[in-house]
Amino acid sequence: MSRGIDYLFKGLEALLVVLLAAMAIMVFGNVVLRYGFNSGILVSEELARYFFVWLTFIGAVVTFRENAHLGVETLVQRFGPRGRLLCMILSDAIIFMCMAAFFWGTWKQYPINASMTSPVIGIRMNWIYGIGFFTSVGIGLMVGLRLVRALAGRITEAELRAFAGERTEAAVVRERAE
Repeated sequence: MSRGIDYLFKGLEALLVVLLAAMAIMVFGNVVLRYGFNSGILVSEELARYFFVWLTFIGAVVTFRENAHLGVETLVQRFGPRGRLLCMILSDAIIFMCMAAFFWGTWKQYPINASMTSPVIGIRMNWIYGIGFFTSVGIGLMVGLRLVRALAGRITEAELRAFAGERTEAAVVRERAE
């Protein structure tokens, strides 16, 4: 199971690389065409914008799994294990509520986006903004599972250290191998 999830996230990381490379190529190509040949490709402008949206939201899920989001680690590091656990539970509860609100907002916006099409490519806008479902469910599942484990007392010391920003690369490799 864990290995399958690792492969899923490796696939997401590869997708991020592809999206970033395609976005850079499209933007660079349009700059060259615009300033060198006084022309451009409209499709590449629109696709680059949509790739940026997808890159951002998929990247949010990947970085959440790696505990790489911004945090107030200098404060959390000052606490002992109980204080860190309390901070983890509080922040996870807030994140879970935010993901629920994000899912609900995407759900309410979905019919509106489904009725609109992009100006150049002509695809339905729910293909662009529907990525909110992926992000809210992805982060929501991860934080929900961690919250349940924290409330059940099944959070390891290594996870608390990682939450406080004390994790080393060697620890990351060891945790993934387990």
